[in-house]
Amino acid sequence: MILCDREIRAAVARGDIGIVDLPADRSRWSPTTVDLALDAEIRPWKAIHGGAGVESHINPASADFNINALIAQHTDPEDCTNGFILEPWALVLGWTLEKIRLPHRARIGARVEGKSSLARIGLGVHVTAPTIHPGFGVDASNPDYPGSAIRLEIWNFSPLRIKLTKGMPICQILFELAYGTPEQGYTGQYALQGPGQ
Repeated sequence: MILCDREIRAAVARGDIGIVDLPADRSRWSPTTVDLALDAEIRPWKAIHGGAGVESHINPASADFNINALIAQHTDPEDCTNGFILEPWALVLGWTLEKIRLPHRARIGARVEGKSSLARIGLGVHVTAPTIHPGFGVDASNPDYPGSAIRLEIWNFSPLRIKLTKGMPICQILFELAYGTPEQGYTGQYALQGPGQ
């Protein structure tokens, strides 16, 4: 069951959903979603060139594959506060400005989707990894933990150059009620994340 705007606000008031900072601007709300904004840190991918003793490909199925090490090796953080031009056919990693917290006992999960207004100009945002599990952004050792930002995969699959700027609405989140209470909340490597982590 997808939560409507009224139910999202009620869940926030009960503490079943945490959104820091909850957008007050009504234009960022639809009947079933809330727009999330782009944070300042983005990471453009550098080209991986093969050479003597250097692999020109990656193997995600390898037992020693480490996505965080790969990101650290092949991206550098840049600040898009004053704008960043995303070239055609390029990929960057970004963050949501808002932090999300989903206590697993609330039985609420979420999905992050792109915005149709951006998709129509060829900007894809978080298309292949939309699921936010119950338990995301919850630190059991710190009840005051505000939640986690959502890592975004942003790519330009158009011939246009597109300017990304901190604070722009970049994606939308919808919340869903799970059937039953999960045995445990999400505790994977992305449960507690954000820029600089």
